[in-house]
Amino acid sequence: MTGLSLNELAAFAEIIGACTIITGLAFGYFQIRAHRIEQRNAIALSVAQTFNNSEFARAVNLLQQLPDGASAQELSALGRNFEDAAVIVTTSFETMGLFVYRKIAEQDLVMDMAGGMCISMFRKLSDSIYAKRKDLGQPSWAEWFEWLALLAEKNKLQISSVEDSLKQWQST
Repeated sequence: MTGLSLNELAAFAEIIGACTIITGLAFGYFQIRAHRIEQRNAIALSVAQTFNNSEFARAVNLLQQLPDGASAQELSALGRNFEDAAVIVTTSFETMGLFVYRKIAEQDLVMDMAGGMCISMFRKLSDSIYAKRKDLGQPSWAEWFEWLALLAEKNKLQISSVEDSLKQWQST
């Protein structure tokens, strides 16, 4: 008999099975990786849409007129448009803060797109946010907005420190 023995056929089948498993694992890995990239891109688009819609832009534009630390009374005295703008900005940054914390949106992306704006808006709205927390008896009101602003401030300080170091290094 010139054919393969049963043992040789079994060994050959094991090799084919192992190759099939390895190929399946590699395919699965690349599929998961492609899905994560696709998901990251979809989230980036969602972040961009949040910060680049006309309602949000109008709200930020309106609130830029406020002094830093505007009180709830000052905000209320300016009228419903200002109060509505504060809610739009607060809820938008609240959502982004939670997305960054949960690692749904990448911190670097959100910081690059709106870190400075987040810091500025929180400075303007912080006193009214703290008053709202007290009035509502809800200490978690806009907590993710505050967290994101603090993170952006920390990020800004780190970037400033790196830029200062780079300037100092270039001048020597």
